[in-house]
Amino acid sequence: MEIRDAVEDDAERLATLADGPPDVMRNLVHDRTVRVAEEGEDTVGFVSFDAERGTVHVTQLAGTSEACERLLADPIEFARREHMSVELLVPESDREVRDAVETAGFDSTGTGPRFDGEETTRYRLEPERAEH
Repeated sequence: MEIRDAVEDDAERLATLADGPPDVMRNLVHDRTVRVAEEGEDTVGFVSFDAERGTVHVTQLAGTSEACERLLADPIEFARREHMSVELLVPESDREVRDAVETAGFDSTGTGPRFDGEETTRYRLEPERAEH
């Protein structure tokens, strides 16, 4: 599996993975740090994140459990270097992402907001504490 920076040409594939419009994914590539996981010619996952006020926010995470686990390494490493925490929301129905997040060491911190009527769970990781 290869992990690389996303480019604008990835928007269609990212939209398919995230079940969203390509224009939104195109903007995401320009506005956030976005990494893509590929196996051969197939895009199997992506992560987008940004940092604000001491926290790295994973704004999108989609793909297979294995791809998501590998993709989470980038925001976690960034947070570790900058002495920040990492947070993300996971929709209740997204088992692949939930498995990857929990395997990566994130802890559930409770219920998150509803999106399109679906409940989410808020997860947080303190990389500095996870090392010890």
